[in-house]
Amino acid sequence: MKLKKDYSNLFEPFKIGKLEIKNRFVMAPMGPGGFSTPDGAFNQRGVEYYVERAKGGTGLIITGICYVENEIEKKIMPTMPCPTLNPASFIKTASEMNERVHAYDAKIFLQLTAGFGRVAIPAILKGEAVAPSPIENFWDPRIKCRELTTEEVETIVKKFAEAAVIAKMSGFDGVEIHAVHEGYLLDQFTLALFNKRTDKYGGDLMGRLRFPIEIVKAIKKACGDDFPVSLRYSVKSYIKGIRQGGLPEEEFTELGRDTEEGLKVAKILEEAGYDAFNADAGTYDAWYWSHPPMYQKRGLYLPLTEKLKKVVNVPVLVAGRMEDPDLASSALEEGKADAVVIGRGLLADPELPNKIKEGRIKDIRPCLGCHVGCMGRIAQIKPLSCAVNPQVGREAEYGIRPAEKVKRVMVVGGGVAGMEAARVCAMRGHKVSLYEKSEKLGGVLLAAGVPDFKKDDIRLVEWYENQLKALNVDVHLNTEVTKALVDENSPDVVIVATGSTPKKLNIPGVEKALMAIDVLLGKKKVGDKVVVIGGGLVGCELALWLAKQGKKVIIVEVLKKILSAGMPVPHMNSAMLIDLLKFYNVEIKTNTHVAAIKDEGIVIKTETGEKVIAADSVVLAIGYNPENSLYKQIAPQKAQTYILGDARKVQNIMYAIWDAYEVARNI
Repeated sequence: MKLKKDYSNLFEPFKIGKLEIKNRFVMAPMGPGGFSTPDGAFNQRGVEYYVERAKGGTGLIITGICYVENEIEKKIMPTMPCPTLNPASFIKTASEMNERVHAYDAKIFLQLTAGFGRVAIPAILKGEAVAPSPIENFWDPRIKCRELTTEEVETIVKKFAEAAVIAKMSGFDGVEIHAVHEGYLLDQFTLALFNKRTDKYGGDLMGRLRFPIEIVKAIKKACGDDFPVSLRYSVKSYIKGIRQGGLPEEEFTELGRDTEEGLKVAKILEEAGYDAFNADAGTYDAWYWSHPPMYQKRGLYLPLTEKLKKVVNVPVLVAGRMEDPDLASSALEEGKADAVVIGRGLLADPELPNKIKEGRIKDIRPCLGCHVGCMGRIAQIKPLSCAVNPQVGREAEYGIRPAEKVKRVMVVGGGVAGMEAARVCAMRGHKVSLYEKSEKLGGVLLAAGVPDFKKDDIRLVEWYENQLKALNVDVHLNTEVTKALVDENSPDVVIVATGSTPKKLNIPGVEKALMAIDVLLGKKKVGDKVVVIGGGLVGCELALWLAKQGKKVIIVEVLKKILSAGMPVPHMNSAMLIDLLKFYNVEIKTNTHVAAIKDEGIVIKTETGEKVIAADSVVLAIGYNPENSLYKQIAPQKAQTYILGDARKVQNIMYAIWDAYEVARNI
C-alpha cells in the first residue's frame, strides 16, 4: 500500500543481534502496574494489553519492569510481575501471551529490573529500603536506605540469569535490562554520586559498571549468545542537585553522568555484550527528562542518540515523545536512531503504527503528555491506564459493543465530556445529536491549548471533530439548549455536559480583573506587568505562557504551595512547571490573601500586614464551578438523564473522558 506521505522507512525491518523485527516501531517499557498476579505472573489484563499493541502494528514490544527477585528488596505483591517467584505460573501465562503476540509477527522482550533502590515508592516496600550505599529515600528523606552487601549483589546477578532463562522458556524473544537509566538501583551503582562502595562493585568507573557487566555476561552464559539483551540506558542524567533537575534552557554542573561519560560507558557496555541501547536521559532527580511532560519538546533525546550512534555499532532505539511520524521518519533518515520507541502514544492509540501505514494520520488519538492516567496512577499504586483512552489496561473487558436497542441521544455541551459521550454512543449505533452553544467544539480545551506547550489539547479537539464527522453525529453549533428545546426534541436519552464557569472573588474591585480563559483566548489583552491570582495548574500554566512572552508575572496563592489545589499533578509535570516558572523569573507569593483590586494593582494581606502590588493587569485563575442548571431542570422529569464532566464535578480531562465513556457504553 502506498502511503499518503513517505513514511516507508518506519516500516523497514531491522535486527537486534540475529533477531529480525518487522518495522521500526518499539513499544516503550512502561511499568505494568495492575497486570500481575500475587505470585508474579502476568494476569489476563496484562496479556490483553500487550496483544492489543501487537495487533496495532508494533514491531517490538518491551514489557514494563519485572522483578528478578523479591527477597533482598522486598515489594508488596501484586505490584509488578516477578518470573522467579513462581516460574511455572509465570511461564503458563506468559507463553500464551507471547504466542498471541507472535501471531501478529511482532516480537516481545521481557524487561527485568534490579530494583528501585533509593527511588522506591515507600508504599510498595514490604522490607528495608536498599541502595548501593547508605542514602535517603528519594520520596521520604526520613527513610534511610541500607547498603547492599557484596553477596546480595552477586545474588541479584544470578537472579537476572535465572529470570532470563524463564523468559526464554516462556517464548520471549529477548530481554531488556532495567536499567542504567533514570536513577533506578542499577543506575545508582554506575553513578559516583550515589555509589560510595569500596568493594568490587564500587570505586572507579569499571568498578561501578561491574554490576551491569556481570548481568549481561550471566544472561549470555545461561541463554546463549544469540539471545538478545538490550539495555535501557540514560546517556545523560541531568542532575543539577539532589531532587533537582536541570532544564533544557539552562546551564548547570552535571552531578550525575554527563554526555562524555555516557558515551564512554556505552562503548564499555556494548563490548560487555549488550545488543542494543534503548536510549533516553534523566533520573528521578530530573524526572521530567525520563518522563517528558508537555513542557518538553518532542524528540528531546535525539541530540544525545545522534552522538551515541557514532560510538556504538549495535542498534540505538530512541524514545522521547516520538509518536509524530514526520519526526520519527526524519530521525531514522538522519541517522539519529535505528528505531523509535513509543510509550504513551501507544496507550492513547494502540493502532498508531497501522494508522500511519494506512495514511490515517488524522485518526490517531493524541497523547497529551499529562501522565495523569499512566505514571500518575502507578505512583498511587493504581492500575496503569490512559487519560484519553479509558480502555487501556482493560482491553478485553471494557470495550465498546453495539447497543441492543437504538436510542435517540441528545448530548448538551461540546466539551471533551460531551464529545466523548457522543462518540461512544454513535459507535454503538445510537442516533446522536450534539448541541454546543458556542461556534466551536472543544470547551475549555480551546483555551487550555493556546500556549505553545499545550498544542496537543487542540489536536485532541481536532481528533474528536474528525471522529464525530465520520460517525455522522448531528452537530448543532451556536445553539443554547433550554428545557423547551429538550421537550421539543423528546430524545430517549439526555446527556448534560454543560461544563463550568470561572470562579470569582468576593472582594472590592473584582470587576477590574480579567478571567484566565478570556486572556488565553485573546478576548482580553494584558499589560507588561501581570498578577495572576491563583496558583493552581491553570494559573501556573497561564503565568508561564505570559512570562515566555516577556511579561513580568507574579502569582498570588492563598495556600502554602502552588499546584496544591485541585486534582493532583503528576510529579514530573509539577516539578518541571515549577522549575520553568523559576527559570522565567515568575515571582510566587504563597500564604497570601487578595484583599482588593485597584486600578494600580492589588492589595494583599500576609502575616506581616497589607501592601499593594503594582500591576497593569490582574487575571483570575482560581478554579471553576459546575454549570448544572439545565440538568436540575430536566433530571426530575426524565429518567434517562445523565450529567458528565465539569457539570457534575470539576476534575480533569481524564475523569471527563472516563465518566463519559462509562456512561455512554452502557446506554
